Amino acid sequence: MVSSSTRVAIIGGGMGGLTAAIALTKIAGVQVTVFEQASQLGEVGAGVTVAPNAARVLDRLGVLDQIKRVGAVPDGHGVYQNARGEIVTDAAWEDSAKQYQNIGMYRPDLIDALAQQVDPQTIRLGHRLTSVEIIDREGMPGVRVEFENGAHDVFDAVVGADGIHSAVRKAVGQFPEPVYSGYLVYRGVVDASRLPADWPMISQVWMGNKRHFMCYPLQQRKLINFVAGIPSDRPLQGAWSGPAEVAELAAEFAGDDWDPRLQEFIGLIDKTFWWGLFDHEPLTDWSRGPITLLGDAAHTMLPHQGQGVSQAIEDSMALATFLAAADSLADIPEAFRRYPAVRMQRTAILQNGSRRAGAMFDAQYEFADLGKRDADIRVGRDFRRSAVFDYDAQKVAEQALNRFRRVQVA
Repeated sequence: MVSSSTRVAIIGGGMGGLTAAIALTKIAGVQVTVFEQASQLGEVGAGVTVAPNAARVLDRLGVLDQIKRVGAVPDGHGVYQNARGEIVTDAAWEDSAKQYQNIGMYRPDLIDALAQQVDPQTIRLGHRLTSVEIIDREGMPGVRVEFENGAHDVFDAVVGADGIHSAVRKAVGQFPEPVYSGYLVYRGVVDASRLPADWPMISQVWMGNKRHFMCYPLQQRKLINFVAGIPSDRPLQGAWSGPAEVAELAAEFAGDDWDPRLQEFIGLIDKTFWWGLFDHEPLTDWSRGPITLLGDAAHTMLPHQGQGVSQAIEDSMALATFLAAADSLADIPEAFRRYPAVRMQRTAILQNGSRRAGAMFDAQYEFADLGKRDADIRVGRDFRRSAVFDYDAQKVAEQALNRFRRVQVA
């Protein structure tokens, strides 16, 4: 294992960056410093799902109980419905062993819960990265980082957890173009106390007229998160996100074709904002020497499978497992080569799967045939449980590490 004096910079203090800080500290035993460009840690006030595959990682890191205390585990399986509210199929919400379930999290709560597990002295706010460069330190590689505020330092390794617009990604030699999905989403939360007493505390999706609406509980069921996907070219004409009028959202789901219960829910919304849905094609590599990527910086994906944050959490576990196996600073580049060798195929599958799920929800392309759409959604339920939720990121990384070691011995 690399020594406890090994210094790793994590660029980005979001959900992926903070999880990486926890994993690298607890599993690899290194010193981490988290650099966040904002003046405080936080996220836009909307929801996110911690899926069973991510809950498994958080459990191993000793933070799952705190996550569950501030999140919301649904009452059971979610449902996919047509526009009128007629059920198409139920949705998986737990792994096959029924040990881990989906957890609905208010983003600021998740950030806070993760930040509580990171030494506050290791977090640097107001640091916008301007330069990251590999340097030679008497035959040993290091990474020099510079920031807009004039701060600079040299680290043994750098992890880029700085999102879709990643600056670290450029240092890895990857320059993907953002791909617009053709859709934007309206997002926000509703005070659950305003809903009818019989409102189900599960994930619900309504699908119709080339759009969809999803909601699920957060914050011990005090809040209900909503996400509404709408076809639009607005994000191509300027900003990628911004405030929106609730009347805009209501108009998209008005009329007799839509479930009155959904319309009642929309009528309780006080505030919303819109967000263009972009991703990028899978990268050809995530690492260069002692620099690597994690989360959206490595594999931005659409939200339709609820796996964006969960994949960043899986990344953190895999990266920490490989770094823990490095014997010295000289072995860090090899650890960073092994890490994407294990992670790239899985995340590429989920990037493409998230696009496909969006096409199903909105009856696009081959899913314009609603019979095919509904059949695929039903089949996808079991695939989601076995291939996505049952995945054990730590076990997969350890097995790969053993294979790498056998190859070296041979």
